Amino acid sequence: MADVFEGTPTSQLRSKWVWFVGLGVLLLVCGLIALGNLMLATVVSVYYVGMLMLFGGIIYLVHAFQVRGWDDVLFWALSGLLYVLAGIAAFVNPILTSAALTLFLSLALLIAGVFRTWVGRRMKPAKGWAWIVISGVITALAGFVIVLGWPVNSLWILGLFLAADLIVQGSTMIAFGLGIRIETVEKGDPAF
Repeated sequence: MADVFEGTPTSQLRSKWVWFVGLGVLLLVCGLIALGNLMLATVVSVYYVGMLMLFGGIIYLVHAFQVRGWDDVLFWALSGLLYVLAGIAAFVNPILTSAALTLFLSLALLIAGVFRTWVGRRMKPAKGWAWIVISGVITALAGFVIVLGWPVNSLWILGLFLAADLIVQGSTMIAFGLGIRIETVEKGDPAF
C-alpha cells in the first residue's frame, strides 16, 4: 500500500487509527444532530459563513491601508466594506441570508450540472462518458428542485447539506481508521 501521507511513516499512521475512528464518530454524531434539526443547522451554517465574511472583510480593510496608490486603497476598502456588511447581515438576519445563500447554491448547481452534462457529451467517444452526463443531469436537477422550492426550502437546505457532509465525513473517517486497524492486524504490526 502506498503511504497515504507523504513523509509520514506508515507505522506512525497506523498507530493513530483510534483517533481517526474517534473523529469519525464525533462527526457522525454531529451530522445526526444537524439532521435532527435542519433549521438550527441552517442558522449555524449561516453564522459560520457570516463569521468568515466578517473576518475576511476586516483582513481586506487592513490590507487596503497597506497598498500604495489611492485607486488600490479604494478598491480594497470597498471590497472589505462589502464583506463586513455581508457578514453583519448574516448575524442580523440569518433567515434572509440563508435564502440568498440557498438561491446562490441552486444557481451554482444548475450551472455546474449543465456544464458537466455538456462536457460529458463532448467526451462521447470515450468510455465512461455517460457517467459524466448522468452526474451533470443529477446536479442540474438538484439545482432545479432547490429553485422550485425557494425561498421556503431555504430554512432547511443549507442544514441538510451540512448534515450530509458531516455524516459522509464521519463515515469516511471511521472506515479509514478501521481500514488502518485491519491492515495493521493483518501485517502483525505491534504499533497499534
